[in-house]
Amino acid sequence: MEKGLEKKYGLITAVAMVIGIVIGSGVFFKAEKVLTATGGDLPTGILAWVIGGLIMIVCAYVFSTMATRYEKVNGIVDYAEMALGSKYGYVIGWFMTTIYYPSLTGVLAWVAARYTCVLIGWDIAGPQAMVIAGLFLVASYAINALSPKLAGKFQVSTTVIKLIPLVLMAVVGTIAGISNGVLIENFTSGAIVEVTGNPLFTAVVATAFAYEGWIIATSINAELKNAKKNLPLALTFGTTFIVIIYILYYIGLAGTVENSVMMAGGETGAKLAFSKVFSSAGGSILFVFVVISCLGTLNGLMLGCTRGMYSLAARNMGPNSRIFKSIDQTTGMPTNSAIVGLLLSSIWLVYFYGANLTTPWFGVFSFDSSELPIVTIYALYIPIFVMMMKKEKELGVFKRFVAPSLAVCACIFMIIAACYAHGMAVVYYLIVFAVIMAIGWILMNPKSK
Repeated sequence: MEKGLEKKYGLITAVAMVIGIVIGSGVFFKAEKVLTATGGDLPTGILAWVIGGLIMIVCAYVFSTMATRYEKVNGIVDYAEMALGSKYGYVIGWFMTTIYYPSLTGVLAWVAARYTCVLIGWDIAGPQAMVIAGLFLVASYAINALSPKLAGKFQVSTTVIKLIPLVLMAVVGTIAGISNGVLIENFTSGAIVEVTGNPLFTAVVATAFAYEGWIIATSINAELKNAKKNLPLALTFGTTFIVIIYILYYIGLAGTVENSVMMAGGETGAKLAFSKVFSSAGGSILFVFVVISCLGTLNGLMLGCTRGMYSLAARNMGPNSRIFKSIDQTTGMPTNSAIVGLLLSSIWLVYFYGANLTTPWFGVFSFDSSELPIVTIYALYIPIFVMMMKKEKELGVFKRFVAPSLAVCACIFMIIAACYAHGMAVVYYLIVFAVIMAIGWILMNPKSK
C-alpha cells in the first residue's frame, strides 16, 4: 500500500506544511478571543499562548520520535495502529476523516472568507461570506485533487507570504508600543473587564485552534522523501518556530492599540491594528497578506482532508475500500477519497454557520466545531503515548518515558481546560462524536474485525 502514492515532497515542503497549516488563521482569529477571555489581562494571555505552544511542542516531539521508526500511509493512523493495533488505527483514521479534518477545513474556509469580507466591508456572517467560503473550499479541493505538486508549491509560497504581516507586527508593533507607552500600559493594566470561570483555561483552549494542524503534516508520510528523517525535522523545527512567532506577534499587537479598543473591535481588531501602525493603505495591503495566509492554511488542511478515506482504504478497512484506495493515473491522487473530503468539509461548514454564526439551528447541539474536535484528538493521543512507554524498549529513558509522560499530562490539561471553557457543550459534542464513531465502527470492513 505504500507504493500507491509517489514520493514527491521534500523537507522544505514538509516544514512549510507544518508552519503553513498552523500559521495563517488562528493567530488572527483567536488573538481577540484570548484577549477577551482574559478580560484584557495581557500577561495571562501571553501565558496562555506559552502553555498552548508547549503542549503542541511536547506532543509533536513524541510523534517525531515515532516518525523515525514507522513509515507507512498516514502518520497518525500508522502510530495508532502500531501502538494499539489495527482497530484503534481505524478509530483514529475514521475520526480524522469524518470529524477532525473536515470540521477544521470548513471553519478555515469561513475564516478566509471572514477576513476577505472585513477587507471589503461586508458582513462576516452574511450570504456573501458564505458564498465566498464555499468558493474557497471548492478551489482548495481542486488544487489538491487535480495538481498535488502545485498544492505543495502553493503551500511553500503562502508560508513565506503569511510570515510577512506576523514579523512586521512583531517588530514594528513592539517598537512602537514601547516608544508610545501603549505596550507598557497594556502589560500593567491587568484585567479591565470582569470574566467568569477560569480565564486561563478558556484562553488556552482558544490557542489550541491557533496551534492545531501540525499533525496533518503526517498525512503525507507516504509521499515524503526520506520520511523517517524529514518528518521529525519538520515537526520539531516547525512547531518551535510557530510558538516563538505567535508570542512575538501577540506582544507586537499589544503595542498598537489599547486592550479595550482591540476587544471592542471584534473581527476588525486585527485590521485596526495593522492600519494604525502601517497607515490605512499599508494596513490594507498587509491585510491582503492575512487573507492569503488563511488560504494557505486552508490548502494545508484540505491536503489532509483529501487523503482521509484513502488512509483507511489502503488498509482494506472502512466502507468500499477498493473504491477509495484507487489512485488516479494522471494526478497521482486518490480522487474518490478527495471527493468525500470535500463533501464532509462542506457539511461541517454548513454546521459551523448554523451553530455559531446565526440563530442556532441545532439547539443544545450547537457547539464550537473550531475547538472541541481539537480537544478530542488530544484525548485519543493518550493511549498512543501510554503504549509507546510500554512497547518502545529500544528507546532511551527520556524518549520512552519522560517525553510521553509530559505529553499525557499536556493532553489531560487540554481536556480539563475544554470542560471549563465549554461546559455542557462538551457533553453534547461527545454525543455527536459517539454517534459518528458508532457509524464508523459499523462500516468497518468485516474482514478486519
